[in-house]
Amino acid sequence: MTTSVEKLREIAGVISASLGADIVSAVVERGNLIVTATPSSIIKVLTFLRDDARMTFSQLIDITAADYPERAERFEVVYFLLSMKQNLRLMVKVATAEEGVIPTSCDVWPSANWLEREVWDMYGVYFSDHPDLRRILTDYGFEGFPLRKDFPLTGYVEVRYDEDQKRVIYEPVKLAQDFRSFDFLSPWEGIQKVLPGDEKAVPPAPAKQGGA
Repeated sequence: MTTSVEKLREIAGVISASLGADIVSAVVERGNLIVTATPSSIIKVLTFLRDDARMTFSQLIDITAADYPERAERFEVVYFLLSMKQNLRLMVKVATAEEGVIPTSCDVWPSANWLEREVWDMYGVYFSDHPDLRRILTDYGFEGFPLRKDFPLTGYVEVRYDEDQKRVIYEPVKLAQDFRSFDFLSPWEGIQKVLPGDEKAVPPAPAKQGGA
């Protein structure tokens, strides 16, 4: 009986033979079939995986990305596909530089519309010919891309409700060290006081000193 891993290896061979130079690789790693394509061939690869009778990966599950700032091609965009006919999944990866462009896959799967918008919003990866490429999770006028490795944990602005103006306003984040209020619960200070209940603890017995 053919196992799913064996079936994936068979599919990887078909992909390599059929697409040739349009892909970088098609390998099975840890039970997952990973197809690596180039931006210029990504639509051809996705269409082949959807339409070819030997593939039938007709459902787009998700599109996400990963950030590798040390690489020249900083971002990896990952497409997760499902073949309900074969009960198999695969990943398609495509690498792009920070200023690179990836063709939209909305013509292959209309559901890619919001998924690509999320990748744009979180990572700043640009999808050419997208029908409505704008932010989808962050607010209007948001600065930066929150899932990039170089995005500060505090962000660039803070939001608060102003009682005088009776509206929500945005202000630059201010975390000046001189004006921080520290207390004994601050994790970087360490607890200097006895917390309620600790006074009942029995101190450890002093170590016995050896001697003649």
